[in-house]
Amino acid sequence: MLKTEIQDGLAVVTMNRPEAMNALSKAMRRALAEAFAALDADPDVRVIILTGAGQRAFTAGLDLKELGSDPAALSAADPTGAVADPVSAMLACRKPVIGAINGAAITGGFELALACDVLICSTNARFADTHGRVGITPGWGLSQRLSRVIGPYRAKELSLTGNFLDARTACDWGLANRVVEPDALMPAAMALARDMAQIDPAMLADLKAMIDDGYGLALGEGLKLEGERSRRRNARVRPEEVEARRAGVLSRGRDQ
Repeated sequence: MLKTEIQDGLAVVTMNRPEAMNALSKAMRRALAEAFAALDADPDVRVIILTGAGQRAFTAGLDLKELGSDPAALSAADPTGAVADPVSAMLACRKPVIGAINGAAITGGFELALACDVLICSTNARFADTHGRVGITPGWGLSQRLSRVIGPYRAKELSLTGNFLDARTACDWGLANRVVEPDALMPAAMALARDMAQIDPAMLADLKAMIDDGYGLALGEGLKLEGERSRRRNARVRPEEVEARRAGVLSRGRDQ
């Protein structure tokens, strides 16, 4: 159902229900939430990659068969009533999360993708917000995050139609960082994760938090937040550390 592999500081979390388009059953949601909490607490893990099994779907979102047979399960659409809320667990994770979008990311799956820090898409990837067609309103942040990523007009087009957005257009709209062929998806995600893992883990966490926390503020408040955190962190940095890292940056620049 959920497979987690850790090697060289990189964790790959795979939603493994390809026969059900990796749908987010109650058990899958709980497993995801527990996995992200555990990986966040694991000092050996620096970067996390989230993907789905197969090439058909990243995840089709909440398991509609389960919802249709259990009225109480509808509370899963509301994070305050969910048995397990994987999006909250992802957002609470201090480590970078790369979404390797291998196929369709639909409704709750779209929300899961939006909770990632970076999205690498296969050409098979597609996004759709079908909340309106199913008759359930978003509860994991899509109505607010999507418009902040692609703008309100495009967000309304997607949410008010339920139409699919292909990978290339998603990239053009700023939803994805890049699009690659299916066989190149995991190598591209792993290469990016390795680049991130070269950064000091505490610095990774600080930079991620600074961007995320500031994004929800007005520009003036965000700049104030940056200044306050920068002064606190930089006061602890020794000149010899900067010089050693500067040499590494210059060496890496010559190699690329």
